[in-house]
Amino acid sequence: MSDKYTDLELVKNEDEKKFEMEVENHTAFIEYILTKDNVMFLTHTEVPTALEGKGIGGSIVSKALNYIKENGHTLAPLCPFVASYVRKHPEWKMLLAKGYNVD
Repeated sequence: MSDKYTDLELVKNEDEKKFEMEVENHTAFIEYILTKDNVMFLTHTEVPTALEGKGIGGSIVSKALNYIKENGHTLAPLCPFVASYVRKHPEWKMLLAKGYNVD
């Protein structure tokens, strides 16, 4: 499935510790915690009800995983949605922090 939201910007809101993506006047987000060891914990994903079922969740997770990869972090997928996404897209398993598994 192609990502029709490729052109939308992922914003890293450092004050609120969230990745945010504006879609149709709504904000989808993923909450994160970044440790001093460069492990990024993705703890909660939220897509507004008005946007559910449109692929927004997958798009924001994909963008967050790209950010993690590009910035040399590893991933701790505490959010069940993120863990499920990585399970369905095994090419992202290489980002998993030591001790984390999604199988």
